[in-house]
Order: sequence, then structure tokens, then C-alpha cells
Amino acid sequence: MNAGKEIEVSVVLPCLNEKETIATCIKKIKEIFLREGIAGEVIVVDNLSADGSGAIAASLGAKVISESRRGYGSTYLRGLREAQGEIIIIGDSDNTYDFYDIPRFLKPLKEGYDFVIGSRFKGKMHKGAMPWLNRYLGNPVLSAMSRIFFRINLSDIHCGMRAFTKAAYRKMRLRTMGMEFATEMVFSASQNKLKMCEVPIHYYPRMGKSKLKPFPDAWRHIRFMLLYCPLWLYFVPGAVGFISGLLILLVLLRGPFLFLGRYWDIHVVVFGSVICILSYQIINLGIYAHTYAIKQGFLKYDKLTFLFQRHFSLERGIILGAILFLSGLLINILILIEWFSRDLGALYRIRESILAMTFLVIGLQTVFSSFFISLLFLKKK
Repeated sequence: MNAGKEIEVSVVLPCLNEKETIATCIKKIKEIFLREGIAGEVIVVDNLSADGSGAIAASLGAKVISESRRGYGSTYLRGLREAQGEIIIIGDSDNTYDFYDIPRFLKPLKEGYDFVIGSRFKGKMHKGAMPWLNRYLGNPVLSAMSRIFFRINLSDIHCGMRAFTKAAYRKMRLRTMGMEFATEMVFSASQNKLKMCEVPIHYYPRMGKSKLKPFPDAWRHIRFMLLYCPLWLYFVPGAVGFISGLLILLVLLRGPFLFLGRYWDIHVVVFGSVICILSYQIINLGIYAHTYAIKQGFLKYDKLTFLFQRHFSLERGIILGAILFLSGLLINILILIEWFSRDLGALYRIRESILAMTFLVIGLQTVFSSFFISLLFLKKK
């Protein structure tokens, strides 16, 4: 197939019981290689197929590799390690993707792009190719989340047909083993500032039983996006909860508040305090998680981290925590003085006591969190 030439393009196909379609995919790829004069290879990663798919692929001249660990990501990682070409193309072996579209992927790469992904929504979606739930809810929602969370402006981030240079693959440092591998690849490409684009492609109905599990697989993608986007997992809900709780405390500090035709009183004050403390803890957890992820190489330094590092120091954290703690202590002391002035008689300062307790807890959290964050920021020689 390569006629002694150095391999230019590697096409990697994951395979799990695809005897009905694997031959068609390989023949299309080899036809494109011949038509375009490409020195290429086809790598089929057999994920313990029980229907002889691997033998069919080998008989057609594909390089067949066995991968015992089940999973979309683990299968691809095994195959990508074997790829020799400077350009790598991946796609499912169920014939849903048309490998006659390969030239559409090669053109942008030759023009200087690092990563090219297909778009089934901008291309031709053949009847019955994608279930209604996936087409109109699952994929659009997940693609919208990627645009919001990671500012990735792609219409179809879960399209399985993609192409990238070997240099780009090395930069992405992919590691997930399941279906979230597809999301990780796009996220990592964006994190590493790879030049990306998408091309319209054909998408056909698959033959045989689908391996997708809509809800578990969708959750794996959502879970990945949340874990790799502390802004939306920790900081946004934490900030909203903290500000809301603090406003409740301050508004009700003077007494019951008339709202929606009802008076809101002490029970809401307790609720505001709890929300304020829990939300502040969520923000702290976000700082820990974000810092740890950067140190481990899962995330890159961003503007938020640089801004925090520029203004944060252990001493400033201790001072801020001490101010909050002492504020709560001062309120309690004033309440105590008033109580003594009334000869230890009845005293109704529950709102002020709850506010003081909130400041005491948050102050202590700030002091000890500052020590832990400073430890995370330490650099190794």
C-alpha cells in the first residue's frame, strides 16, 4: 500500500464487533489513499471483538492491534501510540462516517491547521443517522456547554471523525479512557492553543447494535467538563450563594422584612448564614482544585489564576481572616456587654449573634485556607 514510501497519513479505527462494516471502511480509506497518492496506513484497534472483525481487517491489509481494556478512550490511545504518519485521522468503524471525506480533513491541515473536526450538523445528516434525543438535545446542549465553559466555538464537539498532526497529538497529552475522550481531545486542543477548524461531513445510519449508552455517556462528558472548568463548578455557584446569603443576613439584620406579602424573619436569617458559609467553602474548594489541577498539568495557567496569584499571599489571607474573625468576636462582645448592662436579663440579639457566628466561621476558614493554598503554590526546585 505504501510502495516503500514513508507513511504520511495514519487512519486509526476502533473496533468492537463490526464485522458488517469494517471491510467497507478499510476499502474506502485505501481507495482514497490510491486516488490521492497518499502513503498511508490503516490501524484497526480490536477491542476484544467476538465476531472476527480483527481477522477481516487483517485480511484487507490493515494493521490490527488488540486492546484488552474496554473503552472508547483506551482503544484510541492504544492505536494512536502505533500511528507512524505525521497526520492522524480517526473515525468509527461502523461506517457512519464517510471516509471518502478524508480529503476535506487533509486540506486544512496542509494549510497550517493543527486540529480538524467534522461537523455532522453543518454537513449532510442522513435520515435515521442520529436519534432524535441526541440530535436535538444531547449534542446541541453539550456543544453549547463547551462554548460557555471553554469558549470552544464548534457546532459538533462529539463528532467522531477528526484529524490532527502528530505534533498536535503530543501536545494534547490525552489520558481519559471512556467516551469523555472525545471531549478531552477538543478541550486539550483549545488549552494548548492549537489552530482548529471544522469541516462539514456526511453522517449515515449505522449497521448493527450501537455501543453508545446515551445517559451514562452524556454524564461522562458533563462530568469531564465540570471537573475541568472550576469556574462553573465552584466559583459561579459559590459566589452566587455567598453574595445571596450575605445579603439576606444584612437585610434582615434590622428586623423582619416584608416580601411577597409575607414577613421573612429569623428562620431565613439562619438559612442565609448556612448558605453563606457553605458557599464560601465551595469557593475555597474551587481554589484548591484549580491550583492542584494546574500543578498536575491537567489545566493551564489562566487569567483568573494569574490575577489571584498576583494579589494573594499568606500574610494577606491571615490578615483578612483575622479581620473577619475579630469582627464577629467584637459583635459578640458588644452583645455580652449589653447583656451585663441589663443585669443578665432577657436579651433578643439572635440576628446579630448569627451574623457574628458567620463572621467567626468564615474568618477561621480564611486563615487556615490561606495556609493550605500557600502550600499548593509552593514551587519545586
